[in-house]
Amino acid sequence: MSTPKKFVLLGATGSIGASTLRVLRKHSDKLQLIGVSANSRARELADIVDEFDVAHAHLNRKIDDMPNFREGTNLTFEAEALDHLAAHPEAEIVVVALVGAAGLRPTLAALEAGKKVVLANKESLVVGGQLITETARRTGGQIIPADSEHNAVFQCTMGQPTNSLDSIILTASGGAFRDLPVGELKNVTLKQALNHPNWLMGPKVTIDSATMANKGLELIEAHWLFGLAPEKLEAVIHPPSIVHAFVRFVDGCCFAQLSPPSMTFALQNSLLHPKRFPGVEPTLDFSDPLDLSFSPPCLDRYPCLKLAQQALQEGGSAPLVFNAANELAVEAFQMNRIGFIQISSIIESSLSIMEPCNPKSLNELLDHDQRVRRLASERINSLSD
Repeated sequence: MSTPKKFVLLGATGSIGASTLRVLRKHSDKLQLIGVSANSRARELADIVDEFDVAHAHLNRKIDDMPNFREGTNLTFEAEALDHLAAHPEAEIVVVALVGAAGLRPTLAALEAGKKVVLANKESLVVGGQLITETARRTGGQIIPADSEHNAVFQCTMGQPTNSLDSIILTASGGAFRDLPVGELKNVTLKQALNHPNWLMGPKVTIDSATMANKGLELIEAHWLFGLAPEKLEAVIHPPSIVHAFVRFVDGCCFAQLSPPSMTFALQNSLLHPKRFPGVEPTLDFSDPLDLSFSPPCLDRYPCLKLAQQALQEGGSAPLVFNAANELAVEAFQMNRIGFIQISSIIESSLSIMEPCNPKSLNELLDHDQRVRRLASERINSLSD
């Protein structure tokens, strides 16, 4: 009997974290959780520590009514402790399921330590794609994509010559407003934006799905993961979220990966790669009709997707600017400070005002990210006054 792979789960209390724990429960003989982190959900984190007998835990901030953690668990709060947890010497795998640019530092820390990184944080590559990929090459660290779309591409390209790949097509559900007349988008509410038709995700990602900023971020991520030029990366609307991606090869043949809309499929593939075992959930039933319809996205409905494509084409700091402005705008929308359609206007103004540059070190990336956020905050304040 083989020894279970020891792994760390960063972002254990979010939706990706919950799906990862479902995989762990199914395959507890193959995986051992040794470290977990959360932002502020201390009680949920303590429950996870108790259930899986976790030795190391990290909270980004203390809460007023802190629960008791399991005796013997090393609980940390300092910012640098998260990086140390990501590089823990006993961990073979580090699952990065954090939301936003906050995933950049621990992703780099894990790769610097030569870890296998199961990456469910697209923003890390959007903000620091060059630095992350160069670090992985230098240290021998491995990146296995856990987003359903990128994991689909990963599966479709396994065993294929690297020079045979022509292009990638990522699918998108279209989010909560795919059938709403464009003129009515200015009146949509936060509650409506959080009502995703297929996926159960956190609020930020769900809103990003409604604007299709999420798909734009994924196109940028795909550029760094698979080394294709922007014009070789496409997105299509596929309402049922059964096909997660297509890969087109130079001979014209297309491969696709299909599974129900649950993150457990991609996460299990990432965690247990290259082996396959019975899944957590039932797979597709081909005795029932399947909807395999596809259509191009309307950029009038999804201006955030268009802006992301422009940022990818421009390169340099533009994807970082897109991501930072989007994070601030989505946060403001969640606080009812701006309307839904103003999310794209904040991104557009940030991209037009920020001078293009090419930050390379972690400090340069973080400094530029903070400048963008200050600019976006000023724009949000002007709109909400």
